[in-house]
Amino acid sequence: MRLRRFLDKLEEEGKLTRISREVSHEYEVANVLHANGERPTLFERVSGFDMPVFGGIVSSRELVAEGLGTTREDILPRLVSALRDPRPPSTVNDAPCQEVVVKEPDLDTLPILLHLPGDGGRYTTTSICIIKDPDTGRNASYHRLMQRDRDRFTARLIPQRQTRTTWEKATDDIEVAVCLGSSTAMLVAASLGPPSGVDELSVANALEETPVVKCVTKDLDVPAHTEIVLEGRITHDRDDEGPFVDLTETRDIQRQEPVLVVDCITHRRDPLYQCLLPGRLEHKTLMGMPKEPTIYESVSKVTDCRNVFVTPGGGSWLHGVVQVSKRRPDDGVKAIHAAFEGHRSMKHVLVVDADVDIYDPDALEWALATRFQAHRDAVILPDQPSSSLDPSAEHQPGEKARTTKVGLDATIPEGVDPAHYERVRYKDIDLADYR
Repeated sequence: MRLRRFLDKLEEEGKLTRISREVSHEYEVANVLHANGERPTLFERVSGFDMPVFGGIVSSRELVAEGLGTTREDILPRLVSALRDPRPPSTVNDAPCQEVVVKEPDLDTLPILLHLPGDGGRYTTTSICIIKDPDTGRNASYHRLMQRDRDRFTARLIPQRQTRTTWEKATDDIEVAVCLGSSTAMLVAASLGPPSGVDELSVANALEETPVVKCVTKDLDVPAHTEIVLEGRITHDRDDEGPFVDLTETRDIQRQEPVLVVDCITHRRDPLYQCLLPGRLEHKTLMGMPKEPTIYESVSKVTDCRNVFVTPGGGSWLHGVVQVSKRRPDDGVKAIHAAFEGHRSMKHVLVVDADVDIYDPDALEWALATRFQAHRDAVILPDQPSSSLDPSAEHQPGEKARTTKVGLDATIPEGVDPAHYERVRYKDIDLADYR
């Protein structure tokens, strides 16, 4: 559902915390949101700024499900369906995100947060950047933006991702629209990272109706109900970006990254600024969960895949669990290799049977303890391309990080009595009958 309707719904259900006391954008907002367990929180008064700040609306799977109008168990099928059948959004002429147009932008008017001591500066963290590639079309993805001055950021563009690829082959600046304050559908769609040529705005529209409007100064479309839009250009100038606390809750390095110049700001008449805590629950939800459909699709090509979970203990990026219903003796091993294809940054994957609850860490450990033998069921892949987020990987400047990947097949082995591996259950009873 649309962002404001969702915030109203959360408040009606008693799930939204309002902070009426005046707070500072320098560390205090981040610390209070963290202390509140990243539950949905609205800061009504932020010192020195005219707009409220909110965060926490996708800090759990249950909240994501509610924002998409579904259940936790049905998130994966919904995402898979939207990726398989994107639906181009309709275009409107008048949109809430353009109620106010600022042709002389001043980023100092936005309550961009300082999150943690040691950060390189003030960062936007929910910034969905929309570009247009001349070969593959429209793309929407997240890029953290560190404010440099009144109209400039440095933008973290990850190598081999679409925005970086488009920027590298361009001879001039590339147009960009930065969306701040988005619906759950848009937040999730922009994090999915589908193959080039798949339009994330169409994926968002498949999740829920997401009309778009053309930007005021750029040849780009943005979701009409976005709170704030920064229209600008990614230049070929570079400047310092970082340090910044990343997904694994460790501090990323400082780099030279492209400079993004803001030419125009549009926003709603009473805009809300959206924040996200780096390395914490929302960050992990939006990084890990969107990789589950790609793993699911890859594993489904080799066996009957039932479910996928990218676990928070692995930074919601490096560890995954795949649930399968085996049809052949080697399906567990095939699932391991396919899972690594489906998420190339993943470092360790555990494959389990359909009777194991993948959201229960005790159940996963039990499956590993009772169904796994390392000499038979471990797949070890040395010297593999890795994630820059893994501090233990081998890192060489200008090169892809390298690691050893491990897959664990904790499914019931073939040729045995399955009953020998089943977990016995006591009968559920109503204690009221015994009082």
